[in-house]
Parts: sequence; structure tokens; C-alpha cells
Amino acid sequence: MFIGEYTYSIDEKKRLAVPPKFRAELKKGAVITRGLDNCLFLYSREEWEKLAEKLSQMPLSRADARGFARIMLSGAMEVDFDNLGRILVPDYLKDYAKLKKKAVVAGLYSRVEIWDEEEWKIYKEKMEKEAGDIAERLNELGV
Repeated sequence: MFIGEYTYSIDEKKRLAVPPKFRAELKKGAVITRGLDNCLFLYSREEWEKLAEKLSQMPLSRADARGFARIMLSGAMEVDFDNLGRILVPDYLKDYAKLKKKAVVAGLYSRVEIWDEEEWKIYKEKMEKEAGDIAERLNELGV
């Protein structure tokens, strides 16, 4: 389980540290890919395999299903950790997430999200303002 929010610098070689609390599960194998809202998703190999299986089962006849599967699967890359617990973020993913000098690494239970620090602040402030309305809508769905 991944929880918490951590800020790390991205070095000149595009390496990003992953919180020590997350590494144990991710060191068995990890996959990074495009996420939603211009962030990156980092999955353990086990969680990635579950998601990839679901994506592969989506109907090819639906353009939205094909498009979503393409974005998630074609953008995916296995990552390894160096001795300091860092991963290399490929250029195409770094560009997609607009990552600059600092990144927020946020645990979201079954996945990790990686955000540019400024983009995260903007997103988080917006969501915090809307939290009450969102909670009401989720309550209507039984959450």
C-alpha cells in the first residue's frame, strides 16, 4: 500500500528518488507510464499486470477504449532502482508530465503518482476547494 506525499529533486541525469517506504514493493519490479491529469503513474509489477490485463480486454471496436489503452500501454516502461533508490524518468514521460526541477511523489494506495511540484500545487489547491462538492457526489454513488 502506497500512502503519503514526498518532494524530491530530479537530477541532471533525469533520476528521481522514490520514498524508501515505497521501494520494498517496487523493487520486485516496477513500471512507469503516462497517468491522467498530466502526471505519471508508477505501479508495482503485480499491479501493472492486473491493469494491463484489463486494458487488453477492452473492446477494440471502441475508439475511446483503443485510445486509452494506447496511451497507457505504449507509454509504459519498466524501471530499475539504483543504489540510492532512484529511477530514471525517460524524456517522453518527463515531457508529458512537465517535470522540471522538483517532483512530488504521492502514494495512492495501489499506485504512485509523480507530479511536477508546481502542477501538483495547482491541482491540489483546486481539489481542496472542491472537496465538499466532490464528497457529496461520491456519497450519491455510495462511496
